[in-house]
Amino acid sequence: MAIPASVWRLLLIGLVFHLVYIGTVFDCYFTSPVVHGMRQYSLSQAEAKRLVLIVGDGLRADLLLAKNGFSMIPGAPEIVAPHLRSIIENRGAFGVSHTRVPTESRPGHVALIGGMYEDVSAVTKGWKTNPVDFDSVFNQSSVTYSFGSPDILPMFARGATPGKVEMWCYDEHEEDFTKDATALDVWVLEHLRTLFHNATTDPALDARLRDGKTVFFLHLLGLDTTGHSYRPHSKEYMANIQVVDEIVKQTEELFREFYADEETAFVFTADHGMSRIGNHGDGDPDNTRTPLIAWGKGIRGPLPDTEPSSHDDYSEPWGLSHLVRRDVEQADVSVLMSSLIGVNWPVNSVGVLPDVDPTKPGYLLPKDGEETLAEAALVNAQVILEHYRIKHEDKRTHSLYYRPYPHLAATEDIDIPGEAELVAIEHLIQDGNYFEARMHAKKLIEHTLEGLRYLQTYDRLMIRGIVIAAYLGWIAFGAVSILIPSSPKAPGSAFPFHLAAMAVLGGFWALFAKQRSPWSFYVYITFPCYFWYQVLASASGPLLNYVRRGSAGSLFKYIVRGVIVVTALQSMVAGYTHRPIWSAWFVIIGLLWPLVSWPQELLSTRWRLLVAWIASCLCAAIFPLLSVHQEESLIAISVGGAIMYAIGMTGTFKLKHPDPKDTRRHEVVMYWLLFELGWSVLFTNFIVWNLRDKTPVPRSWRIIAWGTFVTLIVTPFVFPVPRTNPYGRLLSFFLGFGACFVWLAISVEGLFYVAYSLTLCLWVEVETALRSSTRLMTAPPTPAQNMRNKEVIQQGISDAITYRPRADDLRIAVFFLFFVQVAFFGTGNVASISSFYLEPVYRLVPVFNPFLMAALLIFKIVSPYIILAMTFSMLNARLDLPPFSLFLVALTLTDIMTITFFLNVTDTGSWLEIGQTISFFCISSLLLVWSAGICAVGELLMAGQPRGVLKYTREDGVAQEKGQ
Repeated sequence: MAIPASVWRLLLIGLVFHLVYIGTVFDCYFTSPVVHGMRQYSLSQAEAKRLVLIVGDGLRADLLLAKNGFSMIPGAPEIVAPHLRSIIENRGAFGVSHTRVPTESRPGHVALIGGMYEDVSAVTKGWKTNPVDFDSVFNQSSVTYSFGSPDILPMFARGATPGKVEMWCYDEHEEDFTKDATALDVWVLEHLRTLFHNATTDPALDARLRDGKTVFFLHLLGLDTTGHSYRPHSKEYMANIQVVDEIVKQTEELFREFYADEETAFVFTADHGMSRIGNHGDGDPDNTRTPLIAWGKGIRGPLPDTEPSSHDDYSEPWGLSHLVRRDVEQADVSVLMSSLIGVNWPVNSVGVLPDVDPTKPGYLLPKDGEETLAEAALVNAQVILEHYRIKHEDKRTHSLYYRPYPHLAATEDIDIPGEAELVAIEHLIQDGNYFEARMHAKKLIEHTLEGLRYLQTYDRLMIRGIVIAAYLGWIAFGAVSILIPSSPKAPGSAFPFHLAAMAVLGGFWALFAKQRSPWSFYVYITFPCYFWYQVLASASGPLLNYVRRGSAGSLFKYIVRGVIVVTALQSMVAGYTHRPIWSAWFVIIGLLWPLVSWPQELLSTRWRLLVAWIASCLCAAIFPLLSVHQEESLIAISVGGAIMYAIGMTGTFKLKHPDPKDTRRHEVVMYWLLFELGWSVLFTNFIVWNLRDKTPVPRSWRIIAWGTFVTLIVTPFVFPVPRTNPYGRLLSFFLGFGACFVWLAISVEGLFYVAYSLTLCLWVEVETALRSSTRLMTAPPTPAQNMRNKEVIQQGISDAITYRPRADDLRIAVFFLFFVQVAFFGTGNVASISSFYLEPVYRLVPVFNPFLMAALLIFKIVSPYIILAMTFSMLNARLDLPPFSLFLVALTLTDIMTITFFLNVTDTGSWLEIGQTISFFCISSLLLVWSAGICAVGELLMAGQPRGVLKYTREDGVAQEKGQ
């Protein structure tokens, strides 16, 4: 059926709008912190000649330091890292380095070495490239020798002074999740050993190695790879920690033998932690707490614990409560390293040296004692204040009504922000009052960081206003487009609204030009101006007429319906954090809704449909109640595959087509899909057994795995089942995409896929029965209505040409939104960014390939939407509605949820809260954009299916079921 141009127009505008407005959350809350043009500062002297930075990628602080941290493993030692523990107890300082979301390798290393936090949107730019060039400790060193992963090292060489960063990287194919990952860490140690050995025969290299301000960077990826493969509480992860501990010990010995001095400082830490399920990315505390151990030249030794204690319940099991635990933010590590080797501090750094606060023990043990600590505090204040000055000057120059941060406002005597405070600190240092100098520097740093946040969020209120106006405008625009048919407007009637819209748009564009705002701001403001112009121009007249003529009762009905819809949508918002709400929804629509709302006649005549509907909803309600943390279960995977197989066999025999040739084609396709599905279940078990035994998976098995996986998915597209029986075609796609829930399942996802698909099929039957029952109970039409019905029939199709909304269409749209959300949150293992299990991916992709792995995981998550799209297309056809009509109603309603998620986004508080609010907004927006594309695919796949099951075909107005 041809889709009206107005529907395409509304759909296209809606999709572009929602896709573009995903960017608003980053422009509003997470803009890049990098600015340029700052002066550089450094300490007058270095404490150490060289620095060794060792990063255990994916290392958790508790599993490194806790006594009996691996008590669940038979024969596990009480102390897994004896060398690092001896450093803490005898000659070093330690604490916890707190990371920020996203807890990924690139942002973590940028914070450690550059001293700045990437905005969350930067994670979309990939693992190996930088969204912007930034300064780093490596770039300020005389030379940096780096060893490790090709995913991390190159990003610090890019933009650095040529020759500053030397790299030794292993091949990407070495990052194989099915192999022993400790080999990657041993590779790093051996190449460091080779470098020192080569220097014994190369005088030029030897001279460079002995220069001051030299940095050695050892990136140990093994722990991250092992944690992904076996999870952190495994014996493999424990063994890798032991290997890392030995590498640290041997690294010390190498430096002692080569340099034969005590001029080396060591820093050991991690870029991020690892959740209990072996993933990272979000703000789970296990992801954000990493160890920090520093020792060597210029670093203090262990100190007795303070009163009150520096420890909490987290570090109590470590057995180190007698020593001071000095926690830092991850960016603080960069300035600590800069202070140790006396290089310029990275100009983009916002780190705060732990030694700035004189009331707490720091990490440094400088040669000149308190004077150096006070000087370091002054340098720290100067570096961060330089950030503020650049941003302050930019805002003052380009804002219409600029209001500076009060604590750093200029005075009559001094026009430079913070200059008076810096002068006061310098005088205190000259007078030998080092304690007060550090206290003043600490307060100035705190005010400056607050000022930086003030400037970072300066335009936030305006952006929020634009976003809310745009989303409300879309809701109104969508409602007007659906409810009010387009008609010619009187000449000049829309001119005042057109003039007002152009004036507002021009005013904002002028403001953005003055402020040098990003180009995206110009796009953002265009949408609300367009939406409200269209709404006021099209609906102002009809709305006024309705208010004049409408009764209070009808108005009250609309208000009640609106309140119910808003309440339902807000409950879905709550479902993002309280997953049992999805189960409550299944109970309500499966049990309460039929008993309270269905016509009594339908309950008695279609009782089998009622029982099936209740049973399917109650089965589906189980899955959101399951834990988001699941162990791999071959039994659950196999049972899910067996049920899919049984449904396929039943459908093969039960579903028939009008043409015997179509029936035979249907059977051939089904038998092939069942054959492939059976082999998929079998080989999934074989490969998982091999992976568990750490036995190499034969190459032939990998080929069979990919062959069955791809073939199952492709077959329904290449050899489609005839459309004459929509359920036959739906069954072929159900079996085809069942491959995702065999090859990529961790546990019960296949069972959820079955329950979800059956519920959708029954939903089509329920809505069809309800619409039929409603029309049968409708009073017989008048002669005039009969005449109109005849005219419509003569034109061809009644409802399918022009969409005329009904009251229950609103409920159907809300149900659709529910099924969209529950397809994502109902599988029992999707709760946040870190909940994407990686174990199933290793069955197909054993070598580290982040984009392919992410693609497979996302493909599994979105696969149920194929079934949703096809059943929704069937529902449109059954109700004889134009394609996309019900989806447009849903797309109009969804922004009630989106506004709530946008306003809930935060960039303060715990990293878990920050990560969740961002991901919830993005998920809410992307799911509907994805659903739109999938609905288009659904209409394409189901094109040509029988339509028009409900039409007035007799002059007496009795509704008959009739296929078209």
